[in-house]
Amino acid sequence: MTERSQKAFPVSWDQFHRDARALAWRLAGAGPFTGLVAITRGGLVPAAIIARELDLRVVETVCVASYHDYKNQGGLQVLKTIAADIGDGGGAGILVIDDLVDTGKTAKVVREMLPKAHFATVYAKPQGRPLVDTFITEVSQDTWIYFPWDMGLAFQPPIAKDAAG
Repeated sequence: MTERSQKAFPVSWDQFHRDARALAWRLAGAGPFTGLVAITRGGLVPAAIIARELDLRVVETVCVASYHDYKNQGGLQVLKTIAADIGDGGGAGILVIDDLVDTGKTAKVVREMLPKAHFATVYAKPQGRPLVDTFITEVSQDTWIYFPWDMGLAFQPPIAKDAAG
């Protein structure tokens, strides 16, 4: 897929915080959870917000690299696994958080580690959506989400100009 054929979905800090809190509201009835696993790096920010909102103190990470050049998903690499005591019981009572489920490749790897965990993402694309239990916003597969931690302030051309291109 070329950059030109992708739709841009820029997300501000305010919007992301609202969406992450909305996810926490939705998750409040899905627990109780005994701990949270953030899929790094994208899951760190929503995990912090959700851990605060749900009063979760046990926070672990699993480090999976899939985007190696910020645009194209490559081969998956598990850089850090989950602590053994978190994975006991297949992850029952554990909440897994990520910013986005795209193709579902990362979610599939982590779900194999914690098959009984509850998986939640702020945003979901159609290919990965079946792998998460809870999400807030679905975007099309050809949409590129620009997260606030990846952006600086810059001019954005009008949509009509880009579409006429």
